[in-house]
Amino acid sequence: MSYDDVEIEDMEWNQELQAYTYPCPCGDLFQITKEDLKLGEEIARCPSCSLYVTVIYNIEDFLQDSHNPMQPPKQQSLTVA
Repeated sequence: MSYDDVEIEDMEWNQELQAYTYPCPCGDLFQITKEDLKLGEEIARCPSCSLYVTVIYNIEDFLQDSHNPMQPPKQQSLTVA
């Protein structure tokens, strides 16, 4: 059973780890990579203990733009004549 459910917006991008992170009660960080998210993975694990969290996110955000997954999809304007 997951320790908690965490929105991706509540996680922090860690450039050094190349992963989204969230504080774990043990003092380390839950971690999940962009590649994991693109594959539909929703479990962020702590490397120091057995806890994990379920990450709540929209997979389409990660499939559309690999450079900036938090950017919403670009909308095109439609001109009606």
